[in-house]
Amino acid sequence: MNTMDLIRARRSVRTFSGEALKEEDFERIAAFAKEADNPYGLEIEWLFFGAKDAGLSSPVIVGEDKYIAGKTARVPHAEEAFGYSFERIVLFAQSAGVGTTWIAGTMDRSLFEKAVSLGEGEVMPCVSPLGYPAKKMSVRETVMRKGIKADSRFAFTDLFFSGSFERPLTPGNAGKWQTPLEAVRLAPSAVNKQPWRAVVNGDTVHFYEKCNKSKAEGEWDIQKIDMGIALCHFELTARECGLPVSFFIENPGISCPADTFYIASYKL
Repeated sequence: MNTMDLIRARRSVRTFSGEALKEEDFERIAAFAKEADNPYGLEIEWLFFGAKDAGLSSPVIVGEDKYIAGKTARVPHAEEAFGYSFERIVLFAQSAGVGTTWIAGTMDRSLFEKAVSLGEGEVMPCVSPLGYPAKKMSVRETVMRKGIKADSRFAFTDLFFSGSFERPLTPGNAGKWQTPLEAVRLAPSAVNKQPWRAVVNGDTVHFYEKCNKSKAEGEWDIQKIDMGIALCHFELTARECGLPVSFFIENPGISCPADTFYIASYKL
């Protein structure tokens, strides 16, 4: 399956079969995680734990076998880099038939941070269970998905723009960028807020974060993790479409809504 197929097929799994991961599946995912880089060049340490052996759990997860957690230095762009690399692992797990779901708030954070030996100046934004999806979702999972409208996404024209934020971009006018931007549109995000916005200028695409919540000074921004996921979807899909995009950070100075902030760009 190519990246777009994996994006379309994947969903957040909260009800697992309880079956232990096959050794070959675990080893493949662990090996891939070591190579899951990001365009920011930041190092992320990925750790795996047996759910029962380590006493790790989440009140919204049932039947998981293992957890994967990552930690990195609390430096500029740590969130975007983490989101990008973790999504690469998530998509790889999907290709192996292994279910995942991003967890940030619905866990005993202190317990997970202790498990990864989180040091001063480090951050562990998210974790994910690993396991084989159950044949049927739990009632709790069904209710959660309905509550956040997990299967719905904003329209293409609400997220993407041509030249400025005053000109919505239609799929028909997106040209070579249609598939990579559609991959962004389908990306998962915290409580399905979908904070990504993009402005297309010819052979360049500029990405922005639409802030949906405030954060205290010194806290990490979970929506920037979502932005990392979006950048991952865009770059992987663009390259599979034969578009040799390159990443850069240089604010183009486009007039933005008050709650919208520049993140990064790609150009051919």
